[in-house]
Parts: sequence; structure tokens; C-alpha cells
Amino acid sequence: MADDLPEGWEIRYSKTHNGQPYYYNMASKESRWDKPEGPPAGKVRCSHLLVKHRDSRRPASWKDDRITRTKDDALQILKGHRAKIVAGDVTLGDLASTESDCSSAHKKGDLGFFGRNQMQKPFEEASFKLEVGQMSDPVFTDSGIHIILRTA
Repeated sequence: MADDLPEGWEIRYSKTHNGQPYYYNMASKESRWDKPEGPPAGKVRCSHLLVKHRDSRRPASWKDDRITRTKDDALQILKGHRAKIVAGDVTLGDLASTESDCSSAHKKGDLGFFGRNQMQKPFEEASFKLEVGQMSDPVFTDSGIHIILRTA
């Protein structure tokens, strides 16, 4: 399908090879028979670590039935996690698998590919501003406080 191609690619059909489909990049003018790899057009892939607090829209998680920490406490916890990641002591994925309050913890925080209007606005805006491999500062949403790592 054309909507799962990396940005700039489209499917075309060969006039000289019995209408066989091929892939064409409009910017680079490259054509190829094999499907190009990369993120689907208009989508990003991110992992995250979420720390909820008592004012989160659902103050419970897979590891805690009732979250009572304050927003400030959640922010301090998240900053500590971020510092460990930046220092190289642990990866976001490994830390998310034990510390994130999101069920994506079971996938090391991986959210897969997503496009616009699929996440809460502050999360979406931060994700699309990041370069691949870049990690966000704390991002506040109704769900809690996140650090986001863009992976594709």
C-alpha cells in the first residue's frame, strides 16, 4: 500500500514490464523494484517512559493500582530516569520496561508508528519535533509526564 511507504515514495506501474509495480521517489528521482525501507509517510516511531501522578486522568498502572504521588514528585522521578539515560547508565527501553506507568512498558516503551492526531497534542507535538535518536525533555499530558525517544 502507498500509505505504508517512507515519505517521498509512491507506487508506479511499469509500461515496459507488463504493468509490474515499482517504487519511485519523487524528490531523488530514484526508482526501484524492491520496497524502500523507512517510516511510513507522515508517521514517526517513538518509545517513551511515563510517570503518572494522582492528577493523571487514570491514576493507576500495570504496576500500581492506585498512584498517589504528586505531580512534582512524578517530575522529579522522571528527571532522575532521564539523567540515568543521558549518562549512559541504562537505555530508555530497559528503564521503561520496569519503571514506566504505561502498558507499553512490556514492549520497552515502544509505541510503534503513529501519525498526526493519534496521540495527545503535547505528546504529538514533541514527537514530531524530535530528530531520530533524540530524546525529549519532560512532556506533560493528561496521562502524566513522559520522556520520549524518537526511534524512526
